[in-house]
Amino acid sequence: MQASGAQYALEGLTCGHCVQTVEKAASGVSGVHSARVDLVPGGRSRLTVTGTHDPAALVDAVRSSGYALAGTK
Repeated sequence: MQASGAQYALEGLTCGHCVQTVEKAASGVSGVHSARVDLVPGGRSRLTVTGTHDPAALVDAVRSSGYALAGTK
């Protein structure tokens, strides 16, 4: 389990719709209290998650939304 305030790098986000999609997917993971994306178009955006969650479940949720955390496939 990952503790509150974990941060993850995201690649491929380009707009507000991308941000909303990832935030919604991450928020649906059991134990996540909040998920916020700081968008860096064309670069590495940052996903900040609060709550206690399973990092593997978060990776799967983000992937199922059509995006990926940096360094994961």
